[in-house]
Amino acid sequence: MNRPRVLRRTAGVGLGALTALIEVPYVVLTVPLLVIPKARPKVLRGARRLAEIERTRLQRFFDASNGDDYDGRRALQYLVPRSLTGLLALGVWVCIGAGAVAGALYFAQLVTGRAPGGTPDGTFLDWLPVLALGAIAVFLCGHGLIGAAALDRRLARRFFGPSSQELLRRRVSELATTRSEVVEAVNGERRRIERDLHDGVQQRLVALGVLLGRARRAGDAERAAELVRQAHEESQEALRELREVSWRVYPIALDESGLEAALESLAERATIPVDLRYALDEPSPEVSTVVYFVASESVTNAAKHAGANKVTIDVRGEETGILAEITDDGRGGARIGESGGLSGLARRVAAMDGEFSVQSPENGPTVVRVTLPCE
Repeated sequence: MNRPRVLRRTAGVGLGALTALIEVPYVVLTVPLLVIPKARPKVLRGARRLAEIERTRLQRFFDASNGDDYDGRRALQYLVPRSLTGLLALGVWVCIGAGAVAGALYFAQLVTGRAPGGTPDGTFLDWLPVLALGAIAVFLCGHGLIGAAALDRRLARRFFGPSSQELLRRRVSELATTRSEVVEAVNGERRRIERDLHDGVQQRLVALGVLLGRARRAGDAERAAELVRQAHEESQEALRELREVSWRVYPIALDESGLEAALESLAERATIPVDLRYALDEPSPEVSTVVYFVASESVTNAAKHAGANKVTIDVRGEETGILAEITDDGRGGARIGESGGLSGLARRVAAMDGEFSVQSPENGPTVVRVTLPCE
C-alpha cells in the first residue's frame, strides 16, 4: 500500500473516532424516544443524516462505495455498532497520544543521559525494556487502526450493501455497456479484416493477374516461362497471406485440438521466440477464444511495435477462474486508450465478465493480464 493511501485511511479512522463522539450520545438519547410515535420520524431522519456522513467518510477516505437505498431504521441499526467501533478507534488514538507523550519524555531523559524514570547514569540495559515495550505498543496501535478501518468497511457493507433491485439495475447497466462494446469490437475486427484483405491478399491477386497477362502477351517462350514462374510464386504468397488472414479471423485449431494446440501453433508461427507455459484443463470454447486472441494480439504487438526479443505466454487455472499473462521484454509504454488493438481486447474480456489490465512502464517489460471466470 502506498504512503498517500496509508495517510488517507489513517485520517479516515481519526475522523471516524471524532464522529463517534456525536453518534454515541445520539444513540443513547434517541433510542428510548422510538416508543413515542411523533418523535420516531425525527429520530430516524437524524440517524439517516449521520449515516450519510459515515458513507461519505468511507467513500472519500477508504474508497468504499455503498448503496444509498436504505431507510432511517436501517441507519439507526447501523449507528449502534458503528458508534462502538468509533469508540474503539478513539481508544486507539488515545493510546497513540499517550505513547507519543511518553516517548517524548523518555527521549528527553535519554539525550540527557538519565535512566528511565529520571535517575542519573542510565545505561543501554536500562533502556532495553522501554524500547521493547515501545515497539510492542507501536505494533499494537498500528494493528488497532487497521482493525478499526476493517470494521468500519465491514459494517458499511453489512448495513448499506446494495439491495437486490440495486444489484439488478447495476447488472443491466453493465450488460448494456458490455453489449455496445462487443458490437464495437466486432466492427473493429471487420475493419481490420477488410484492411488485411485489401492491403495484402487483394494486392497479391492484382499482381498475379498482371504477371499472367504479361505472360500471355510475351512472344518469347523463355520470357513467358519466367513470368509464369513469377506468377506461381505470387500465387503462393497470396495463399500464405490468405491463410494468415483466416487464422486471425478464427484458428481452426481451437475447434479441432483445443486452446493449448492453438497457442502452440501461435508460438511456432511467431516471428520472435515465444515461451508457452500451459497448466489448465480445457476451458469452454468461448473462454478459449478470448484467451487465444489476447495472446495473439499481444504477440503481434510485441513483435511489430515493442521491438521485443522474447514473449512468454503463461496460462493457468486459479480458484477464481483462468489467468493468462503475456509478458514481453520490449520497450514498453503501451496503453489501453492509445491502442485500438488493446482496447478491442479489453472489450472482448469485459464481454466475458473478465478483468483486463496492461502494465507497461517505459523500457518494459510489458505484462498483459487477463482473468476470466470459469466453472
